[in-house]
Amino acid sequence: LSAYFCFLMTALGVTAGAHRLWSHRSYKAKLPLRIFLAAANSMAFQNDIYEWSRDHRVHHKYSETDADPHNARRGFFFSHIGWLFVRKHRDVIEKGRKLDFTDLLDDPVVRFQRKYYKSSVVLMCFVIPTIVPWYLWGESLWNAYFLASILRYTISLNVTWLVNSAAHMYGNRPYDKNINPRQNTLVTLGAIGEGFHNYHHTFPFDYSASELGLKFNPTTWFIDFMFWLGLVTDRKQAPKEMIQARKERTGDGSA
Repeated sequence: LSAYFCFLMTALGVTAGAHRLWSHRSYKAKLPLRIFLAAANSMAFQNDIYEWSRDHRVHHKYSETDADPHNARRGFFFSHIGWLFVRKHRDVIEKGRKLDFTDLLDDPVVRFQRKYYKSSVVLMCFVIPTIVPWYLWGESLWNAYFLASILRYTISLNVTWLVNSAAHMYGNRPYDKNINPRQNTLVTLGAIGEGFHNYHHTFPFDYSASELGLKFNPTTWFIDFMFWLGLVTDRKQAPKEMIQARKERTGDGSA
């Protein structure tokens, strides 16, 4: 249970934080929530918020081209993990420089996390998941470290990478059949709502990254709960009329 709780926190740091809040600005979050999401993002250990969001914006702008950091047209392995083992294609660097990321560094939470990223990762990703179970209920340090820290980290990495690989290759395209991203149920389950990828690339501004009210999307539930608590405002979403019109115009007819 402790390891799974850390997994959920890790996932939210990426899905609700670096992805939907900072990369896409699909909603606004007040300071306490931004601090929580930044801490959760450090637990995820997938590069700091600025770097993660920068790469993701470039990915959306130049999806499935050489300027895409994890271009799925280069194969499953490359888009899943291989892109992290090689130097970025020159197009990623050159075209990425043309995009504006000043809004990210205007956020003091992003600046703070970036400045102290290494120490925050050690604390959030490795120390706290290991020490808390050992201190509070006598779990062995061995079990706590390898389950709540290492195994949880490994699973969370691969679940995130599946959005870049599997969700760009396997599944249907009910919103836009002309792009690679797909609706992938298994990725949705693992990545707590991020597998509705054809929808997300069609309507990247939508805070839910899926059609509201119809799908399994724990990240959306979390954002909605934070809205209820008054910590979230300005949730952006695609109107139903827009979604239906897009399905009829460019969808593959699967939904």
